[in-house]
Amino acid sequence: MHDQFVDGRVLKMLCVLDEHTRECLAIVPASWLRSQDVILTLSRLLRVYGKPEHVRSDNGAEFTARSVMRWLRDEAIGPAFIAPGKPWQNGFFESFNGKLRDQLLNREWFRTQAEARQLIEHWRQFYNERRPHSALGCPLPAAVRREWINANNITPRLTA
Repeated sequence: MHDQFVDGRVLKMLCVLDEHTRECLAIVPASWLRSQDVILTLSRLLRVYGKPEHVRSDNGAEFTARSVMRWLRDEAIGPAFIAPGKPWQNGFFESFNGKLRDQLLNREWFRTQAEARQLIEHWRQFYNERRPHSALGCPLPAAVRREWINANNITPRLTA
């Protein structure tokens, strides 16, 4: 996901969602995203949420890099890439991106990275904790995750 600061600098965002609960587990804003950023973010999420079966992503360089593929292999996590030019294969993620754009990015002009981090994190918490999700029958994504994990002792499946 891309946006820009008021002064025209590029703002990229690494968004990680749970495919079952639709919860947004992380949004990492940065001027650029490298494979190491993906590895660090996923490593942190593994400690918090447990190991997923797979990580679905597009074919961006930060996801297809040898270091990321090696890390996934070492962690015994399967990569699951959507086909190039076929965003409908990851429809709920595209829907999330649209909501992020409509509800936050099109309404804010970020001056600094710190401001972007703060506003994006505030929106992420709103999305998870206060915004009903129609695909889930209108409960909150964070509540669905808590119920699902407690009832089934299952780890989330991540999409980045």
